[in-house]
Amino acid sequence: MNNLEQFRAETRAWLEENCPLSMREPVSGFEDIYTGGRHPEVAHPDQQVWCERMAQRGWTVPQWPREYGGGGLGKEEAKVLQQEMARINARRPLDSFGISMLGPALLHFGNEEQKLEHLPPIACGEIRWCQGYSEPNAGSDLASLQTRAEDQGDHYIINGQKVWTSYADKADWIFCLVRTDNSGSKHEGISFILFDMASPGVTTRPIRLISGSSPFCETFFDNVKAYKRNLVGEEGKGWTIAKYLLTHEREMISGFGAAPKKSVGESALEILGADASGRLANGILRQTIAQYQLDALAFSATMSRVGDEAKAGQGLGAASSIFKYYGTELNKRRNELNMAVGGEPALGWEGDVYDGGGTSRDWLRSKGNSIEGGTTEVQLNIIAKRVLGLPD
Repeated sequence: MNNLEQFRAETRAWLEENCPLSMREPVSGFEDIYTGGRHPEVAHPDQQVWCERMAQRGWTVPQWPREYGGGGLGKEEAKVLQQEMARINARRPLDSFGISMLGPALLHFGNEEQKLEHLPPIACGEIRWCQGYSEPNAGSDLASLQTRAEDQGDHYIINGQKVWTSYADKADWIFCLVRTDNSGSKHEGISFILFDMASPGVTTRPIRLISGSSPFCETFFDNVKAYKRNLVGEEGKGWTIAKYLLTHEREMISGFGAAPKKSVGESALEILGADASGRLANGILRQTIAQYQLDALAFSATMSRVGDEAKAGQGLGAASSIFKYYGTELNKRRNELNMAVGGEPALGWEGDVYDGGGTSRDWLRSKGNSIEGGTTEVQLNIIAKRVLGLPD
């Protein structure tokens, strides 16, 4: 038995013993995803048990170095872990912006003190992070941001407003873009800084969406103190970090397009039933679902292949725009199909007979995927210029 086969055997045995049965069921929605934090929202007590067990092995972030709370696994070992988790339908133990966005940026740009202070609490789910990027007048044109940070010696005083700050009302810390210099171009003078959301002067206000949920917030900074030791990279050079982090955000959002564990076809058979040959009787719907499922499987395979090819910690670069665009379009197609399959009950907004309006609310929420993380139009422009090399 070679080392990789031994690792697989040991991993399989450990997962079988330590993954709670309740954590081998698909998540029922965003509310059923464990995100950690100082005041974690727990839908089931096994969520914390599963996170703690995986974090002890560093397997919430298996490829991060051990000194930062990771598992120190190589690419092949990490792939084996992923395969063995999929074999028993194990959930990811922890989902957070700290893992998917800030962590890679800190590993690449942070100094040793920042890595040691912030990465281990991310890895074990102690601290939940939010992203302070978009502003009322700086969305797709993010570099026009005006939240300012005034130099006060060992700290900055921050004033301004962010918007569409996902889960700002639940987050413990924020990674934030601020303007420290107005003398150059709009891409210059932007700095990337971290600070505690419990700091005096921070206010959040949830934004109610058409889906009925409020995951986004307006966030206000009124003379907020942020210490310079938490300035990542050089002052005024934060745009480089911002772009790097955005590739990871787009990669994360593109994951909504991956084929779910329970396919649309399986759901359609449960709801609509099968004909004498065991197929959906509606040929047009059957063909549409089959085409979507083939596209989703091809997308997942491509994501897996490109992920294997990418250097550890380097992200996907401009290719992340391809995945973000196509993944969000797939997610919208899936939700459109769920509405078509569900029929009249899928149109309901609340009540047990409509499953709390889950289908219609998910369909409405999916529309935001093509806006958040950079609009579809922005992604197509990036693809045209940086991937295809087309002229302006």
